[in-house]
Amino acid sequence: MRSIEDDTSTSVGTRFIASGSASVGTRFIASGSAFHDGEPAAAAVTIADIWEAHKLLKPRLHHTPLTPSRTLRDLTGADIYLKAENTQRSGSFKVRGASYKLSRLAPQEYERGVIAASAGNHAQGVAIAASQYGIPCTIVMPETAPLAKVMATQSYGATVVLHGFTYDDAYQRCRELQEQSGATFIHAFDDPDIIAGQGTLGLEMLSDLPDADALVVPIGGGGLISGIAIAARALRPDITIIGVQAAGAACFRASLDAGEVRSLPAIATIADGIAVKRPGALTFSIIQRLVDDVVVVNDEAIISAVLFLMERCKMLVEGAGAAGVAALLSGAVKLPGKKVLVPLTGGNIDINLVGRFIEHGLAAAGRYFVIHTRLADRPGELMRLLGIIADMRINVIDVRHQRISSRLPIMQREETLTLETRDRSQCEELLQRLRASGYVVEEAQALE
Repeated sequence: MRSIEDDTSTSVGTRFIASGSASVGTRFIASGSAFHDGEPAAAAVTIADIWEAHKLLKPRLHHTPLTPSRTLRDLTGADIYLKAENTQRSGSFKVRGASYKLSRLAPQEYERGVIAASAGNHAQGVAIAASQYGIPCTIVMPETAPLAKVMATQSYGATVVLHGFTYDDAYQRCRELQEQSGATFIHAFDDPDIIAGQGTLGLEMLSDLPDADALVVPIGGGGLISGIAIAARALRPDITIIGVQAAGAACFRASLDAGEVRSLPAIATIADGIAVKRPGALTFSIIQRLVDDVVVVNDEAIISAVLFLMERCKMLVEGAGAAGVAALLSGAVKLPGKKVLVPLTGGNIDINLVGRFIEHGLAAAGRYFVIHTRLADRPGELMRLLGIIADMRINVIDVRHQRISSRLPIMQREETLTLETRDRSQCEELLQRLRASGYVVEEAQALE
């Protein structure tokens, strides 16, 4: 990987090579590598390609807003600018690469139609682009894909096939269907035109904030950060570029540590948009050469970031889209005093999942509190307990009674109370007051 201290400079128009040094007039070629499906990676991506994609896409897509966050600055010490790509057409950056890729197909490819595998955002991008060009479109999605993404993809006119539990399962089925139908396969990330299209996001961000010091970018298959890195290294060679993966699907981190592309045996993360088992060969070559570091964040940090963006920034962002913010809030990335660009890469989150995130996040922050206690089974005992809670201005959300249990002495009952608290310190104060009043009370714990 590129060292942050690397002082090799590159100018606009420079093209990068996967091995050796970058020099003017050379192309970035993933030489000797293979695509995810085993096809030769005899393709290149240049800053000129990204400018060409930008020219084509500019009148068709939104130039999404770039907003500084004072709250994030106060929490991290960095001047953080959020690129609201969650407000892009289809609710994600993916429409950039898909639209550019389909614009470059031959007439006979239009006739045969296109097919793609996706966890949701690439699906919508391809479906939108296909509808614009009048191309038949089939999308294979995991059965676990959020319902909102499945329904949106269908609404754009695509035929949706659900298969497997991960992107990689859907990918394998997609290739089988592609061989049967002869449709043109549109890869989600490991394709030069897709990478060039995604790179236009890098051009936009750096046109809005040309003196940025760093980029913090979520990584799934690597198409977005690859395009952004090529654009950024051409425009600002010394900029720091950091990728962020979900800990439960950190295929790039594992591959970079091994020095070669590796597949994960299994993945598990709430960030479905970046849940990929295996990096692309082309994207791995680009990231290995041009990205300074790849960090991982756990699902707890991602959920906290989603809730932070919702509550403090008034932005609805999906788990994958919030990964960059999660890295900064959790301390996985520390850039005090720097101007930092963070793309919010998608906002296509299932509303049911939003509710779960809110409940889980509030509990983790001490704003939902569940306690167990025992009371004598006689009138007035619950009222006395609730009086102490009311004195602290704590709201009671739910009370559950349990009288029948071999663990309970006769004439006693167990109470489980769900409370709405201010913060963790108020939770601790409540436990102290109840115990001082003679109650045997414990905080509810998850099963190990």
